[in-house]
Amino acid sequence: MRSILLLSPAWLLTVLVPLAFAAEPASPGDAALRIYFENETAALEAASLSEIETADDWNRLVPEYRRQLREMLGLDPLPERTPLEAVVARTFAHEGFTVENLHFQSSPGLYVTGNLYVPAGLTGPAPAILYVCGHAPVKANGVSYGNKTAYQHHGIWFARHGYVCLVIDTLQLGEIEGLHHGLYRENQWWWLARGYTPAGVEAWNCIRALDYLQSRPEVDGERIGVTGRSGGGAYSWWIAAIDERIRSAVPVAGITSLRNHVVDGCIEGHCDCMYQFNLYRWDYPQVAALVAPRPLLISNTDKDSIFPLDGVVDVHAKVRRIYRLLDADKQLGLQITEGPHEDTQELHIHSFVWMNRFVKGQEAPIEVAAAPLFEPEQLRVFQELPADQINSRIQERFVPQAALSVPSRGQWEGECQTLLERLRDKVFRGWPEGPTSIADLQLRETSRARSGRFELVHYELASQAAFRLPLTVLRPISSEGEAGPGDLTLIVCDQPRWESTSAELAALFPTRPADSEAASDAADDRIQALLGEGVGALAWFAPRGVGPTEWNRDDRRRTHIRRRFGLLGQTEDGMRVYDVRLAMQAARSLTDGARRRLRIEGDGDAAVWALYATLFEPPVRSLRATSLPADHASGPMLFNVLRVTTLARSLATAAGRTRVTASFREASPETLEELASLRETLGDDVLRLDLQAGPTDVSDR
Repeated sequence: MRSILLLSPAWLLTVLVPLAFAAEPASPGDAALRIYFENETAALEAASLSEIETADDWNRLVPEYRRQLREMLGLDPLPERTPLEAVVARTFAHEGFTVENLHFQSSPGLYVTGNLYVPAGLTGPAPAILYVCGHAPVKANGVSYGNKTAYQHHGIWFARHGYVCLVIDTLQLGEIEGLHHGLYRENQWWWLARGYTPAGVEAWNCIRALDYLQSRPEVDGERIGVTGRSGGGAYSWWIAAIDERIRSAVPVAGITSLRNHVVDGCIEGHCDCMYQFNLYRWDYPQVAALVAPRPLLISNTDKDSIFPLDGVVDVHAKVRRIYRLLDADKQLGLQITEGPHEDTQELHIHSFVWMNRFVKGQEAPIEVAAAPLFEPEQLRVFQELPADQINSRIQERFVPQAALSVPSRGQWEGECQTLLERLRDKVFRGWPEGPTSIADLQLRETSRARSGRFELVHYELASQAAFRLPLTVLRPISSEGEAGPGDLTLIVCDQPRWESTSAELAALFPTRPADSEAASDAADDRIQALLGEGVGALAWFAPRGVGPTEWNRDDRRRTHIRRRFGLLGQTEDGMRVYDVRLAMQAARSLTDGARRRLRIEGDGDAAVWALYATLFEPPVRSLRATSLPADHASGPMLFNVLRVTTLARSLATAAGRTRVTASFREASPETLEELASLRETLGDDVLRLDLQAGPTDVSDR
């Protein structure tokens, strides 16, 4: 057979990329980050399935686990099961079976293309297999034939052995090309804020594929198995875990431990379709266990660099405990064959044996090897792609977003409380419980400098053990040598702000003995201008990844750092909000009782970090948030936030607690309209919000 399988360098990268994060860290920030990822991964490993001690525990909790997984796939609630509008575009016969080239719509405009292999001579409903494909682009002359054509040999084998087998294309590599690499390659970080993963689309397409199979008279709807390799292995997990119509599952090279992905760097070899949106902070055995007690064969090779053997064995061992609790140990298998990350014949054989045993109820030797027979053109569904397809833009609409109405004045306080609860549960779930006392912050002074009537004090505070974060305080000195009264203004810094401030302070406070009082009048005037009128002290804070803890600036490395946070149910920006909360607590501990109150400021991304930090700490005197992004889709990225709130609603919530001065880089019309509606309904006495027109920054104070 003439092959037109073309692997581009980008696709080769997904399977051959070296595990770069495993190399020695290059900076203090990278070193701290590595410790952090190790600590967080270990905590999730320890928590995984830890509340399951008996079969009763499992039976009680499994419905909620299944709901949580659906939510993490963007499928809670499930989309409407609209008519499939199935069409068989072509049917042709081969010795022992026929092939139907077909399509259906899992949702209106979301097309699924596939090939249905039907054994010849059926006398009644037959067992069926849903085969989901891995990453194998098949293209020629600008035409995508779908990865179903690369995996046709599986459908052929099953049909020859008495199964109806539906082989379906995936979103990105189907005849209608969607996207799996929004985070991996396209910088579409708003997927994190939207709560979108292409894994959810693949899972939904599988659910509707089962609906289609059960609609066919040739299929025994009570005997359906699922299998697939690599990406198809992952999709086998999703559908087997969330849909109990799957009688038996053989995911091949589709799962390994969270440790492999986060700590060992396997994430760098996987696109975004391989991961649920890990809001509930699961390790992967919890996904696999949801198949229990149904038959499950975990299948892999021993030299697979992106599904390493140690992680596969770890997943099996932890899932086996659940199967044993359910007295179903014989329904769980582990198959390891020799070889790399490839679709080997040895892997096929064990998959076929397992399906015969648990779907067909037979023990029979495997006599015919799986081999392709058809040219891709023969398996093509569309000669012309449908104009109403939404596959290429499904990421923009698949997960429902927050639908917020304008509350009345009487409803406002309750609405704000509900919003805070939902933010903590759905956006900032990855936060730790937090320090219970100032002592837990381990706040310590690291150095001090003096210039005339002013002193600069450098502190560090601890955040989650791995990070020592800098807090720098500038304040006047009274004649008694103590800090003077007044408000303390805490400025939250992004990297440019931290660098410019550090350079300015170094010039104003050159290295000298701490007790030196020599300073020029000009320097004093510059420092006083920096403080401004009515401010007792200024403090600058750099959260994780900023300033001394800045991590690697290489774009590719930063992409996979961000993706690692996602696998932990976090974002780097969300954890920076947590750091700012700690800085607020530390700053309050440095104030002089009632004589000094806390103000907080931030510019750009740092303004959003400051905004959300103020919502979870006691009210501050004022918040100044300048050069805000247009909306949450523009950044910074907070996990799931668009499913919960809007930037306008969160800004209004802050303005109900404190006086807020805000400006946008370029506000979206929707944001401005929402703010106007809220202010008109609630009034300026409830929303103390000064909305400025231009993109001012904190240096304009």
